[in-house]
Amino acid sequence: MSSLSRRAFAGLVGGGAAGAALAGPAFASPSEPREGEAEFRAEGKGKKPRPPKQPNILVIIADDLGASDVSSYGAPHIKTPNLDRLAAQGVRFTQAYSGSATCSPTRFSLYTGRYPGRLPGGLLEPLNARGVGLPPEHPTLASQLKKAGYDTALIGKWHAGYLPEFSPTKSGWDEFFGNFGGALDYFSKIGTQGEYDLYEGDATYEDLRYYETILTERAVDYVGRRHEKPWLLNLNFTTPHWPWETKDDKAVSDAITAKIQAGVNPTQALLHNDGGSVEIYAKMVESLDASIGKVLAELRKSGQEDNTVVLFSSDNGGERFSYNWPLTGNKASLYEGGIRVPNILRWPAALKGRQYSAVPVFSPDWTATLLELAGTVPDPAYPLDGRSLAGYLLRGETVPERDLFWRTRGYRALRRGDWKYFRGTGGADQLFNLAVDEREVSDYAKLEPARLASLKQSWEAIAGTLLPYS
Repeated sequence: MSSLSRRAFAGLVGGGAAGAALAGPAFASPSEPREGEAEFRAEGKGKKPRPPKQPNILVIIADDLGASDVSSYGAPHIKTPNLDRLAAQGVRFTQAYSGSATCSPTRFSLYTGRYPGRLPGGLLEPLNARGVGLPPEHPTLASQLKKAGYDTALIGKWHAGYLPEFSPTKSGWDEFFGNFGGALDYFSKIGTQGEYDLYEGDATYEDLRYYETILTERAVDYVGRRHEKPWLLNLNFTTPHWPWETKDDKAVSDAITAKIQAGVNPTQALLHNDGGSVEIYAKMVESLDASIGKVLAELRKSGQEDNTVVLFSSDNGGERFSYNWPLTGNKASLYEGGIRVPNILRWPAALKGRQYSAVPVFSPDWTATLLELAGTVPDPAYPLDGRSLAGYLLRGETVPERDLFWRTRGYRALRRGDWKYFRGTGGADQLFNLAVDEREVSDYAKLEPARLASLKQSWEAIAGTLLPYS
C-alpha cells in the first residue's frame, strides 16, 4: 500500500466494486467464491449431452493482468462488467496459473501445451532476440486444430519469434494481424526492436490509431464472418502492458516515440519508468474489458455464442500498478503474484454458468483441453505437459492429483495439492501451504522435511528433462 498515493488509496477503499456482477467485497482474495456462485459440478451424460459438432474456440489473453485485477476476482477500484458477466455465464477458476512468470515463455506453453523449457525460445524470459523462436515444424494448438478442419487466426501479440524464420502463419494460423515483439507503443507501433511492429500476415500494416481499438475491430470482423468451418481465434491483447497509455494519451506516446528516435534504448523507453499510475492502469483494464465486451457482443449477434468455447486468462501475474492483494510478488517471480491469473471458461452449450472451480490449472492444461474438446488427438511425437480437463468439465471425472511445475532462471516452484515447493533468488528451499497461507509467509520446510524432499525431488526430475539455461 505504501506505493499508492493517498488519493489512490482512498479511491480503493471508498470505490468498492458496486454494480459489478459477482464482484464480492473489496479486498477479497481471488481464491474466494463470490456471492451466487456454486462449486463446479459437471452435468454429466444424459442430462445435457455434448454438442454434436466441434465448437468454435475463442482464446482471449490479457497482457500482465494480475490475479485480482478483475472486479469478479476482487479488484475494488476496477470495474470489469463484461468479464464479470462472462464469469457469471461460465466457470471462474480460482486457482489458475500461467505457464511461466513472463510473456513469451507462457505463450510457448499455451501454443504448444508443453513446458517452455522444451524449446530454446522458451528459455528467453522474455524473448527479445532474433534467430530464435517457435520452430514451424513443432505442433501447435493451431496446427493441430487446422488438421481437424478448423480455420485459425491469431490477432494481437505473437511474441514467439521474429521474421523471417518465425511467424504465426508458419505455425498453423491461417491469418495473423498483430505485433511480433513483447511490447510496442500503443500509437506509433514502435516495438522493443526499435522498428515499426504492426503486421498483417508477414507484411507491415500502417495504422497509427490506438492499438487496442485496431485489434478489437479485427476481432469483431473475424467473429462476425460467415464461417463454413469451426474456427480458432487467439486474441492476444497487449493491454494492460506498459507503456502506460490510454486512448487519450497520444501526447504520452509522442514523448516516448521521440525518445526512441533520439537514440534511447527502445525497451527502456517503452518500460515507461517515468510514467503511469494506479488510475491510468485501472483505465487501461477497464478499456480492455470494454473491448472484450464488443467481441462477445458480436459473437452473440452472429448466433455462434452457444457453441463457442471462450477462454479468458493472462500471460502472467501483474506488474507495477497491478492489484495483487493478497498475493506476494509480481511478474517475473514464481511467488503466487507472479503466476496466478484470472481464468474464465464459458461454453453455454455444455457448461452451466455461475460456477467456480478451485482445481489448480495452468496454461498447458488449456491446450490439452481445447484439443480434446475439438476431438483432436495430440501428436504423440511431442507429448503434452498439460492435462486435459475435458473429462472433469463434461463428464464429472475427478482431476487426478498431479504436479504443476515452473522453472525460470532465478526461481523454481512446484505445486502439489495445497503444498508449494519454492526456491527464490536467495537460494533457500521453502515449503508453503497455500490453503492457509496464500501470501507465502509461513515456511514449513523444517516442520515438513519429508514433504519438502518429495516435492523437490519431483521438481528436479521434471527439470532434468528440459533444456538447460546457457
